[in-house]
Amino acid sequence: MTVGLLLTAAAVTAAAGQQSVEPRHAKPRFTLTGETALLTVAIRPDKTTDFERVMEKMRTALLNSSDSKRREQAAGWKLMKLEKPLPDGNVAYVHVIDPVVADADYAIMQTLYDAFPEERQALYELYRGAFVQNLSLATGRIVLDLSKQPVQ
Repeated sequence: MTVGLLLTAAAVTAAAGQQSVEPRHAKPRFTLTGETALLTVAIRPDKTTDFERVMEKMRTALLNSSDSKRREQAAGWKLMKLEKPLPDGNVAYVHVIDPVVADADYAIMQTLYDAFPEERQALYELYRGAFVQNLSLATGRIVLDLSKQPVQ
C-alpha cells in the first residue's frame, strides 16, 4: 500500500470523527466502501513494465490465497492503462474494482508481503521505483446498467 493512501485514509477517518482502535503492531489496512471503486495512480513512463509485473504478482497472491475474500477480490479487480500519457509524461492506471468486497484489505504491498515474504524487498523496490502518486479514488454504486433491460 502506498503511504499516500494510508495517510489519506487516516485523514478521512479523523475528519469523520471515527476512531479506529488497533494495536500498534497491526498491519495497515486499506478498505473500500460502495459497490464499485476506481483508483487512479500515476506511474513513471519508463517503469510501466515493473508496475505491471508487481500487479501480476498481486493477481497471483489473490488467486492463490486460501482466503476466499482474496479470491473474490481477484474476480472483481481489473487494471486499465490509459492510452495517452498524463501532461507531465507519467502514465495513469485505473484500478477498476467491481464489486468491492466488503471489509477486504486492498493494500497492495501488504498483500504482496504476506504472500511472498521472501520477495518483500524486491517487490517494494519495483513498486516504489514505478509509483509516482495517487491521483484519485472514487467509490460508489452503479445506478444504471445500460446493458440490461429495465425490470417491468
